[in-house]
Amino acid sequence: MFDWITGLIAQSGLAGVFLLMLGENVFPPIPSEVIMPLGGFLAHQGRLTITGVIVAGSLGSLLGTTLWYWAAQALGEARLRRLIRRHGRWLTLSEADFDRARDWFDRHGNWAVLIGRMIPGVRTLISVPAGLTDMPLARFLALSFVGSVLWVSLLTVAGYALGNQYARVSEWVNPVTNVLLAGLLALYLYRLIAQKGK
Repeated sequence: MFDWITGLIAQSGLAGVFLLMLGENVFPPIPSEVIMPLGGFLAHQGRLTITGVIVAGSLGSLLGTTLWYWAAQALGEARLRRLIRRHGRWLTLSEADFDRARDWFDRHGNWAVLIGRMIPGVRTLISVPAGLTDMPLARFLALSFVGSVLWVSLLTVAGYALGNQYARVSEWVNPVTNVLLAGLLALYLYRLIAQKGK
């Protein structure tokens, strides 16, 4: 995974950063924790600019999360619940999971979107209750943009600060990423089997 991401960004530059961050928000688990520090490292080498990396990553992230917001608005809660009942097990998503996310969003509203954009595993999902509750698009975009820029900037600056040490870090990041992806796949299969039995 790491080598594939490295190759794509090295060949495609800022467009690669944009597309990977769009993908990270639409089809997790492409990890922003690998994408953006690598962009920062390439900026440190002078192959990209740090401002360009942050802008490309933030825009890709914002577009990805907005697609989920629009999908939730288009489907509506009743249709979404029917889809969860019929096909939720493929996403290991139950109505109880949906209710918990909705309740948490109802309690925290604006903060849920702003902070949720900086929490791995929540970044994408936070768009669904925002769309379902008809949070105004301008407010959703503003909060998502601020949260995305903060998260992307933090990761990019970390990669930039590592500089030449990034090559050493990459030696253990690739195996760790592969282990994490294998763990996520195992967890998915476990939850899929567990929900099938319900």
